Amino acid sequence: MRAIPGIWRWRRNPLRRGTDLAEAWVALSALLLILLVAPVVGSLAGSVAQDALQRSVREQRQARHEISATVVRKAGATTLELDPDAASGREARSRVVADWTAPDGTARHGTLLAELKTPHRGDDFEIWTDTHGRPVARPLDSTTATTHAVLAGFGAALLTAGAVEGTRRLIVWRMVRRRYARLDQAWDRTGPDWGRTGTGC
Repeated sequence: MRAIPGIWRWRRNPLRRGTDLAEAWVALSALLLILLVAPVVGSLAGSVAQDALQRSVREQRQARHEISATVVRKAGATTLELDPDAASGREARSRVVADWTAPDGTARHGTLLAELKTPHRGDDFEIWTDTHGRPVARPLDSTTATTHAVLAGFGAALLTAGAVEGTRRLIVWRMVRRRYARLDQAWDRTGPDWGRTGTGC
C-alpha cells in the first residue's frame, strides 16, 4: 500500500506545494479508511455469511437423510472422488448398482458412488437422500460453514481495502495530471523568453 509514504509529504519543506499537502490528506484518509472501515465491512460480511450458511446447514439437516443402501452389483471401475468432509480430502469410491429404502418408505434402485474400495453384493454403505429417496450431496456441516463465513469476511475486508487504495491512486493520479498541466501552461508562458537578456529570467 502506497498511502503511508504519501503521509510523509506533511513534513516541513520550503519546496512543499499545496498539492503535496492535499496528497498527504488523501493518503491519511485512505489509511484511516483501510484501518477502520475495512475490518468493520469484513466483520459485517462474515456475520451475514455466517447467519446465511448456518441457516442453510439447519435446512439441509432437516431435508437430507442418511440411510443405508445395499450393493446389488458393481457398475464400473473404482474412482477417486473429491470428498471435502473426508479426513484425507480424497476417498476411493466405486460406482455400484444398489437398492435402498427412501425415508418415505418407497423402495429405490439405481447407480450410486459407494465409499467402498472393493464392493461385493450385499455390502451396505451410507448415502444421503432427500425425503423422496433421491441421492443428494452430504449436507454442509457447521464447521465448514463457519470456515466459509470467515473467508467471506476476509475477502470483503480485502476488497474494501483494495477499493479504497484504488480510489486513492485515482485521486493522486488526477492531482498529478493537473499539476503537470499547470506546469506546462507556466512553461508555455515563460519558455519562449527563457534566458534572453532583459526578460527577467
